[in-house]
Amino acid sequence: MRLPRSGLFVFGVLLSAFRLAHSSTDNDFAKVRAVNLGGWLVVEGWIKPSLFDGIPNGDMLDGTQVQLKSVGLQKYLSAGDGGGGNLTVDRDAASSWETFKLWRISMNEFQFRCFNGQFLTASDGDVISATADSPGDSETFYIERNNTLLHIKLLNGSYLQVTDNNQLTSNYTSQPGWDDDMATFEMTIVANNLHGDYQLANGYGPEQAKSVLTEHRKNFVSRSDFLFMAQKGINAARIPVGWWIAYDPDPPAPFIGGSLNALDRAFYWAQIYGLKCIIDLHAAPGSQNGMEHSASRDGSVDWPLEANIQKTLDVINFLAQRYADNPCLLGIELLNEPSAAAVPLDTLVSYYKTGYQIVRSYSDTAYVIFCQRIGNADPMELYQAYLGATNTVVDLHYYNLFDPYFEKLNATENIQFIYKNRLPQVQSLNSANGPLVFIGEWVNEWNVTNASQVQYQLFGNAQLEVYGEASFGWSYWTLKCNSVHWDYEWNIKNRYLIGGSLLISPSYMLLVAGCLMHLFSILT
Repeated sequence: MRLPRSGLFVFGVLLSAFRLAHSSTDNDFAKVRAVNLGGWLVVEGWIKPSLFDGIPNGDMLDGTQVQLKSVGLQKYLSAGDGGGGNLTVDRDAASSWETFKLWRISMNEFQFRCFNGQFLTASDGDVISATADSPGDSETFYIERNNTLLHIKLLNGSYLQVTDNNQLTSNYTSQPGWDDDMATFEMTIVANNLHGDYQLANGYGPEQAKSVLTEHRKNFVSRSDFLFMAQKGINAARIPVGWWIAYDPDPPAPFIGGSLNALDRAFYWAQIYGLKCIIDLHAAPGSQNGMEHSASRDGSVDWPLEANIQKTLDVINFLAQRYADNPCLLGIELLNEPSAAAVPLDTLVSYYKTGYQIVRSYSDTAYVIFCQRIGNADPMELYQAYLGATNTVVDLHYYNLFDPYFEKLNATENIQFIYKNRLPQVQSLNSANGPLVFIGEWVNEWNVTNASQVQYQLFGNAQLEVYGEASFGWSYWTLKCNSVHWDYEWNIKNRYLIGGSLLISPSYMLLVAGCLMHLFSILT
């Protein structure tokens, strides 16, 4: 079935009228009721674990922490003092000096990074040391694996072996068998908790990673998701992006291009259904928190380096220039979750001030959003720094998780915490002289086991009530997730989260027009 030309013309006129009559301005937009599009343009493996299913040696990704024990000596390999000298094989128990982070080169080639950052190297004759500051061929080892047993070979073909005097050398020249105990090592995987863009891209390799991510970006978030959000009274989407988006379509290795095109689609869908967009720089060069969602390679936090900060400002410039005139842009968040332990406040404040000026050079109205430091940091520290004159927002992330304090709270105590602890802070910051308050991430999940649907509803309603007091608004984490209580769509469809009304959306009539457009696109 196709609409007659006259019908299409009338519909177009109506849609234009709706847009003019109900275009969102600072006055009629009210507060933000948003959902994060987490795990879409910045990968987080726990959100969609199946993305990693096809990676060979998938338990040996970048950043995986391993310990190696000599089968012959029954001692652990150790980089004394965390690195800086020759490797020894003399420890009965393993701790930090005996733990190495993998840098993956291919499915069988790896580099080993020590506690203090140096790499294992074969650059000094036959002796293996932990003295290389940056890795190359001499720091690359080929792994032959038999379950947890390993043979470790240099690129020149010689194998590592231990000596009776507890040294590690590279002078085993023949092919060892699995019963050659002095050339065989037992691997223990201590941690394999980084599953982000770096691990996915480097794990698959460029061609397969491109195929996997192209399919994921096409289907994980779609036009129908924006329709669903609009139908449920959501008026904005907070969209995490990685720094490599500014280099599309050919970002630096190992990152995969295509996220910019997906972000453009999101803005188009937002316009159809009357939503606004917040662009959230979730992953910055060098990683601002060492986590997978900042695309860290091995858990290190190198963002505070001047070169990385400048590169980040270049990304903000790119995003502001590209989207400043888009009617759906609500704001740009300059950096997600910088680490309080690794990012000095003065460094962050300087970056935020410069980032604000960059956005203002393209837009007088876009909100500039400053995320609080995660860890032991008070968001008031950002109110005490003069970050910008107009349309500024501080983003707080509220989870009744990730802290031992919450582990023993029951349902009632969790709900009481929202009212007794969260509400006073929101009210205090609301009344502070400075930016608006945004609860940019929260979730209807806790550490309560076997909680009932009613208890989840009460917990969710408490959060909606309290976070609804925030002067800028809130954004749920996240739209879709393998863990169902984190999944906004699942919570709404299964009535574990109740609240909000479609009719309170100022873009309601635009939504109606968008729904009609969606219907017509199907019919035609």
